Amino acid sequence: MLMNKNMDVLEGAIKAAALQGARIIVTPEDGIYGWVFTRETIYPYLEDIPDPQVNWIPCTDPDRFAPAPVQERLSCMARSNAIYVVANIGDKKPCNSSDPKCPSDGHYQYNTDVVFDSEGKLVARYHKYNLFVTETQFDYPKEPEFVTFNTSFGKFGIFTCADILFHDPAVVLVSKLQVDTVLFPTAWMNTLPLLSACQFHSAWAMGMGVNFLSANICNSSLDITGSGIYAPNGPRAFHYNTETESGHLLVTELSSHPRLSPTYPIAVNWSSYATSIKRFSPDGHDFSGVIYFDLFTFTELAKPEGNRTVCQKDLCCHLSYRMAEKREDEVYVLGAFDGLHVVEGEYYLQICTLLKCKSTDLKTCGQPVATAHTSFDTFSLSGTFGTSYIFPEVLLTGVQLAPGEFQVLSDGRLINQNGTSKPVLSVTLFGRWYEKDPPHPQQAFP
Repeated sequence: MLMNKNMDVLEGAIKAAALQGARIIVTPEDGIYGWVFTRETIYPYLEDIPDPQVNWIPCTDPDRFAPAPVQERLSCMARSNAIYVVANIGDKKPCNSSDPKCPSDGHYQYNTDVVFDSEGKLVARYHKYNLFVTETQFDYPKEPEFVTFNTSFGKFGIFTCADILFHDPAVVLVSKLQVDTVLFPTAWMNTLPLLSACQFHSAWAMGMGVNFLSANICNSSLDITGSGIYAPNGPRAFHYNTETESGHLLVTELSSHPRLSPTYPIAVNWSSYATSIKRFSPDGHDFSGVIYFDLFTFTELAKPEGNRTVCQKDLCCHLSYRMAEKREDEVYVLGAFDGLHVVEGEYYLQICTLLKCKSTDLKTCGQPVATAHTSFDTFSLSGTFGTSYIFPEVLLTGVQLAPGEFQVLSDGRLINQNGTSKPVLSVTLFGRWYEKDPPHPQQAFP
């Protein structure tokens, strides 16, 4: 009943998108099953999803890989509306004792994305490689899958939720396989100040130079919200709402081959400027604070304008700024983190961030905060990064993006010279140093 109710919702969105001329629609991770289930209770509802090379249209030939009621219905949604449909379901594959990794119940269960083309044919199947820590009902695939497919409107790649935080398959799809657009079903719990959904997904699209279609579910009690359609030069459409449980359809137009677009971002040497200048401010005023379990080094922006530097290990972050007004009831800091994140996944970060503290107590710096009253006339943020994978973020009060209000220079500076439309929550260069990551769990325990 739950699955049919959810598919009714998706079908309404698919029809509405097709009527607006959409060529492809992405629906959320957990959008059909929800997530309140165990390995055992979800198993009867999983389907055997074949390799797309079998050339199968479930809508017209449902018995070929039966039972497959979910695939049949999704295929028919795509076919009857002449639109590509991306959905997240579950795949099951039998195994036996000849496979040393075969689970004790005799089958693998995978968190799986499927894509049906405008005729209803299955054209892509992707098994999520970087499971979130709570996804014990699913198994890791043995190797990362680099799933792409070509259309008349560009080359597409697909991965799911936590995959975006790791090298495989996300970076490979964009950097090596050169997809034009990433399809991204997700169930993303917003983690301020640096990892809210729209904020990070938009930044990733800019940093990687790729179109990015992110479909999130909505659950206000778990702070799950935030979907968007993002281009390499900024967000085109996004929706963030923690007040209601109602979903929202986003439709917009993107360049099908963004690398050929005249507005495609310039190449950036992310450490060029920061390594060419001397430190702005002396030591002695730094203090520590935690952002999402990571111990940052902070320095307070005590004056309404100035130049500040804060360093941690090999990373030095430089900031030049001018506030529109220095308020007594708000405190901002410049922070640096250079190290391994080890909670809910292990990955190496280098981050420079200007952010508002939760209160005037410096002990609250780094804690989530969603509103601000301080505007900045100018800012310029840079860092001595050891990685070229940097994702630029600007987040305004109300957890809103700032399209067109900042730019990244070729020397690695994230700047604003004309002020922001709303007060600032954070300005961040979020770096991922993939070479320093520990092994994936599937490789660490053969």
